[in-house]
Parts: sequence; C-alpha cells; structure tokens
Amino acid sequence: MTHRSLYQLNTRVLLNERGRRLGRPATLDDLPDAFLDDLANRGFDWIWVLGVWQADAGSPWTITAYETHRDFGGDAALARLRERLSRRGLKLLLDFVPNHTAPDHPWAAAHPEFYVSGDGDGWPDTLQLNYRHGGLREAQIGELQRIADRCDGVRCAMAMLVQPDVFRRTWGDRGIPADGSPSKDDPFWRQAIPSVRRRHPQFLFVAEVTWDMEWELQQAGFDYTTDQRLYDRLRGRDASAVNGHLHAEPSFQERSLRFLHNHHEPRAAVAFPAPIEQAAAVISFLVPGLRLWPDEPADEELREFYARLLPCLRRPEVRDGAWQLGLCRPAWADNPTHQQFVVSWWHQGDARLVSAVNYGGWRGQCYVTLSLPGLAGGRFVLADLLSDARHERSGDELSGWGLYLDMPPWGRHVFDLRRVGV
Repeated sequence: MTHRSLYQLNTRVLLNERGRRLGRPATLDDLPDAFLDDLANRGFDWIWVLGVWQADAGSPWTITAYETHRDFGGDAALARLRERLSRRGLKLLLDFVPNHTAPDHPWAAAHPEFYVSGDGDGWPDTLQLNYRHGGLREAQIGELQRIADRCDGVRCAMAMLVQPDVFRRTWGDRGIPADGSPSKDDPFWRQAIPSVRRRHPQFLFVAEVTWDMEWELQQAGFDYTTDQRLYDRLRGRDASAVNGHLHAEPSFQERSLRFLHNHHEPRAAVAFPAPIEQAAAVISFLVPGLRLWPDEPADEELREFYARLLPCLRRPEVRDGAWQLGLCRPAWADNPTHQQFVVSWWHQGDARLVSAVNYGGWRGQCYVTLSLPGLAGGRFVLADLLSDARHERSGDELSGWGLYLDMPPWGRHVFDLRRVGV
C-alpha cells in the first residue's frame, strides 16, 4: 500500500461561494483551473467531491438518484470535471449511501419491496433499504456499477449498517420474505466489490465505519476504512491510548483513513483548540494510511502551520517508505511525562523524517531510540520543518541511548534527519 492524501470539497458550499463571486448560479464547470492546479501542486492525490448527487434539499445523504445534481451541471459537467482532474494527476472520489434513500426515490413507488416496512426507522426523513431482498441487492450493485463508470473511487457512508449481523440486530425479523423463501443475509460487500472490480479493476472503495468494525470491513474488500478510534483518542487527549492504537497490525494501519474532521463531527477548529489541533495533525497525518484534509476555514496561524506540514506529506519516504512507531522512555526516574509523547519515523534510502509530539497538557521529557538504518558512526542534523530550529547529534547517540526531547504542552516537531560532513 502507498500513503496518499485526499482533499474533501463540499460541493454545494463551494459552488454557492463561487456563484456569489460570479453573480449567477455556478456549476462544476465554474471551478477555476487555477483552483484545481493548486490542489495538484499541494500534493493531493484524490479529490472527494462530497454531495454531488441529486438529493432532497438540506442533506446530500437523502439521495433521490445517483445522477449529478442538476444545480451542479448534471452528469456532463461531472465528466468534464473528472477529465480536468485527470489531466492534473488527480483522481475523483464520490459518495454512495447504501442503507437508505430519500422518500421520493423512484424505488419507493416502483419497488416498495426494496424497503424495510414499518415505523421506527433511524432517520425519519429517509426510507431504509432491505438487504434481505435479492432484487434490492442486485439493484444496488447496478447503482455502484454506474457510479464506477463516472469516477475513480467511492466512499460508502456508514458501510457497516448493511453487514448481516448489524442488519439483524437493527431490524430483527423485518424484511424476511413473507412467502417463506430464504432471506438474503449474505454479506453484501463481498458480493458487490468484486462485481464492480470485474469492470473497473483499480476502483477504490472507502468505508465510513464505526463500532470497531474497521477490520471486518477491510476483510470484506474495502481499500480503506475511516479511523474513528484514532480520532476519538486524539480528541480525548489520551497519548497512551493513541500509542496503543498505533501499535495495531501494519496491514490495518496502511488501510486506515486518518482525519481530524468529517461531516458527522464538529469542525476541527471546534473539537481541537489551535495548539492541540496542530499536535493532533502531526500525529494523524504522519502515520500510514490515507490522509483526509477538509476544505474548511482556518485562521492565519493554522494556515501557516498547514503550509509547513503539507509538504512533509509529499516527501518520498512518507508516501512510499517504511514507518515505525517509537518507544519513549523516562528521561529520569519518577518522571512519568514520557507517557505523553507520540514519536514515529519514516525512511526510504537516505531520506529520514522523524515526528515528535508531546500530546499532553504539561511540559514533558523523554528519550527515544531511533531504530533507523545508517546512523552508526555519522553526524546528523535534525532540522525542524515546522520551525527554524536545528540540532546536531551523533548517529551513535540517536541509535543508542536515543534522542532526548524536552517539549512544552502540545509541542510538535517534524525533523528532517540528514547526515552532515564526511
């Protein structure tokens, strides 16, 4: 797996802002080339155009048809946007909402058997789909096929809700065919994902998932699953829990989507005060997986910080190299502050990048041995890419007793570690 960056665009918000500048309604064709050039130049690989489908007003998740919204220029404008992105090396990610539709979806009248009947639906403004119905499953695979014809990947909202055990717990006996024919409780994704990939072998599947079902969805065929647990532990300001989470199997880490903001959570600026957001961002975006960057306003301090952090993600060792989580030790006896630190590093050939964060509310100290190849016998400069700080250390010290860190609350460094001299 390679470690890439995904940029989220809120389609309606973005086009409303563009329309105000133009003095008329804007479509996808009105996204400026300079805007797309900037996304490519900043090192993003994927662009998630959120909420592009025809949906009831007020929510991009109450979908009436998987057709590009007429307000945005329709499918023709989407095709032109995809081609413009492709010319810049950018891939297009769109949405799929598997568990429900809007009440005025055509299926509601033509195929009421596709829905779970009765009261008590989790979303009162939607109709819940019945994955025990074979015709519904075939129809949903057809929708996915048509989506895959128009983009490079799909993000499946709340993908765990259609897993058989979750569906049974949620709906009980509802949806079982009344004629006594066998109910369709086979895993949907294990059927749908291979079906789509027979026609689009490189098509990307991303699952939004909670309830600790990430590994299950990865095994069902998803390339990436959202890492809600890392977000929760960062938001809880628990460095020990963060370290524990990052000790998971490498294959799980590499297929996790890291984020500090999504549409179900408060804006990052609300969930994380500025110093904590910067510390959390260094942790979240400098570990393996797919990194999700939201299109949200930021103050000048955060803009300057992200302007320094984003180029770190474009470095070859961070995209395609090897990653390791460090083990932090007490700087001296009876000093527990080493437990606040999250330290890790990337390397590829002679390129090395070390991130160090004091993810705690008081000053802390620790030692961490850098298990990196090629350190013995050399002198190295640690140049902090988030500031102008520079430190020179011997490779024997770094790979032996270790790097000494003394950092303020929520302090963060991203060191370019480079050999100097002969």
